Amino acid sequence: MVEIVNQAVHAESPADKISAAKFKATKFQSIKGFYDILPEHTPLWFRLEDTARRVLAQYGYKNIRMPLVEPTDLFVRSVGEHTDIVEKEMYAWEDSLNGDKLTLRPEGTAGCVRAVVEHNLTYNGPVRLWYSGAMFRHENVQKGRQRQFHQIGVEAFGFDAPEVDAEQIVLLARLWRELGIEEVQLQINSIGDAHERIAYRNLLIAYFEQHIDLLDEDAKRRLHTNPLRILDTKNPRMQAICEAAPKLIDCLGDETRAHFDGLCRLLDAAGVAYLINARLVRGLDYYNRTVFEWVTTKLGAQGTIAGGGRYDALVERLGGESTPACGFGIGLERVFLLMQEYGVSADDSPDVYLVNVGEQAEKAAFGIAEQLRNASLQVLLHAGGGSFKSQMKKADRSKAKYALILGDDEVANKQVVLKPMQSDSQIPSKNEQLQCTIEAAIDYLVAGKN
Repeated sequence: MVEIVNQAVHAESPADKISAAKFKATKFQSIKGFYDILPEHTPLWFRLEDTARRVLAQYGYKNIRMPLVEPTDLFVRSVGEHTDIVEKEMYAWEDSLNGDKLTLRPEGTAGCVRAVVEHNLTYNGPVRLWYSGAMFRHENVQKGRQRQFHQIGVEAFGFDAPEVDAEQIVLLARLWRELGIEEVQLQINSIGDAHERIAYRNLLIAYFEQHIDLLDEDAKRRLHTNPLRILDTKNPRMQAICEAAPKLIDCLGDETRAHFDGLCRLLDAAGVAYLINARLVRGLDYYNRTVFEWVTTKLGAQGTIAGGGRYDALVERLGGESTPACGFGIGLERVFLLMQEYGVSADDSPDVYLVNVGEQAEKAAFGIAEQLRNASLQVLLHAGGGSFKSQMKKADRSKAKYALILGDDEVANKQVVLKPMQSDSQIPSKNEQLQCTIEAAIDYLVAGKN
């Protein structure tokens, strides 16, 4: 685990004041793996988030918001003591004020289960929940992999039939369509229940022990703690031995197999194509039965854009009643990159840039801008004076659909001039303009927007 050391905040000393000038010249940069989302990118982020919210509402999922910081033991007990996340990726520390062991959340499911148990959210029956926000892991930074990253998580509690597994997969298929994302592949597997995995684990250990000379150091370290994770190795020299390993899906009992077959039938009926990947195990210990990932070849090594599965024992493990559950997480940075790859765009340009030239025009412009906003129009009001020519240049750079031009003569005549700035505006040509009352201009703009 990555340790964060608490540091007390000291009062400013005379020495601090003397060196203040030096610190004013310091140019700070963001921490490695923590990045800024700039205004040029936020429209596409809004499109991604708004589309996800709309699709989730179509399937009846309700929003829940959990803290960024949780007890460290919550993740040790849920994610697994011998996972990469717990062993070397968590931002964890001891609170110097009270000794609590705390962690910035590396994933969302554990916190959501904690909230469900704490607030007894399943008291009246099954619930469907979703959340979004930042997660934190001390990983090797690369394209699509940051140390602060963002996820949408979706969890369903109280459903034991494969219908909810299929529902979540179909939900994701719909989301990709509505975001304009193509060529993503669904991979599914069943990793069985606990007793089946124990039997398979022993079979796998025996198999790898017969090929111990072919294992890398990471695989040897995992052999007796988490051998299933060896199957997920990215080491090309171990691909052949892992491919030839016994397959868990061949070790399933009748009930688990029936659940997986039911999922496959539902996906077939929904027209969702899939690949059964017998080596798919996911990286967290709490999964059982269904696991799935949506993957792409467009992002290099970071090809998984969403993944999840069933975790029927986790609620009880964290202090609740035995409750079946299923969920998934979406890596928003990777989906964002994929949207860019497919040329998906989003427009947040203002409806109107309000040009105002002259003393009376400047006085009237503020009130007129509010009238426009009262009609649900997005308005960028020019501020700071300047010539008509300079203001029109700024109107053009703003990518506003229209310039609403206000001069002293227009104020005196209770008129405005409406000039289209984009070729797709309702006025036929950018060379034409409309002179009218502000009320008529508002009606015109609202009609064109709707």
